[in-house]
Amino acid sequence: MGRHSGELVPVKTAVVVATPMKRPVPVRRRSRSHAALFAFAFAASAAFVLVNVVDPYSGATASPYFRVPQAYDPSDVQALDVAGAYEVTIQRDGYDVMAKPEPAPVIIEPAAVEEEEESSGWAPPAGTPDPGTAQAIALDMVHARGWGDGEFSCLVALWNRESGWNVYASNGSSGAYGIPQALPGSKMGSAGGDWETNPATQIAWGLGYIGDRYGSPCGAWAHSEDAGWY
Repeated sequence: MGRHSGELVPVKTAVVVATPMKRPVPVRRRSRSHAALFAFAFAASAAFVLVNVVDPYSGATASPYFRVPQAYDPSDVQALDVAGAYEVTIQRDGYDVMAKPEPAPVIIEPAAVEEEEESSGWAPPAGTPDPGTAQAIALDMVHARGWGDGEFSCLVALWNRESGWNVYASNGSSGAYGIPQALPGSKMGSAGGDWETNPATQIAWGLGYIGDRYGSPCGAWAHSEDAGWY
C-alpha cells in the first residue's frame, strides 16, 4: 500500500508466475528394418483384403481349383471322347467319368450252303449208242421212265465205272455181278430168270434200284462221285 493524502491507497502488484520450460522431444530416426517391417505388414493386409473380395467363401488363400457352385444348366454339359477309352461328361461344377460301353458282340453268320441242283452229278454227254447194244436198250428204258438225255449220260458214266457195261462183269471180292453190279447178283432175279445173261433184265433191275434209292441216274452218279459207290 502507498500513501495518498494521508490515506492508504491499495497498490496493485504484478505477480509473475514462472512457467516450466518444456524439454524438446528428441527426434528418433527409424531404422531400415522398421521400414521393411511396415511395408511387409501393409502388403499382407492388402493381400488378405483382396483374397476375401475375390473369394468370399474362403477365409484364407483361395484354391486355384475352387469354383462357385451355380445352378445346373444342361447347355453347359459337354461330351468328350478321350482317345476312345472313356466317355467323359464334363459339367461346369465337376465331371463324371463313365466306362466306355462294351461293343456288341459280332455274330458271324455261317456261309449259306448252296443247295445242290438235281443235276449236280453231271456227266459228259453219252451220245446216241449203237442199235442193239446194252446202252441202246438202256436209252429206251430211260426215256420210258420220263428221264431225259442228261440222265442217260449220268447212267452211262455210272455203269462205265461199275462194270464197263459188261453183262458178265463179276467182282470176286464183293460178289457183285452184271452191268449194274447187283450185290449179290441174284437180286436181279426179281426182274427175270435170265438175269445172268440178258442185258435187258439186268438194266431193268438196275434202273428200278436207282429210281427207288437215288431218284434218278444223276442222283446215283453224284453219290458215286462222293463215296465211290452207289
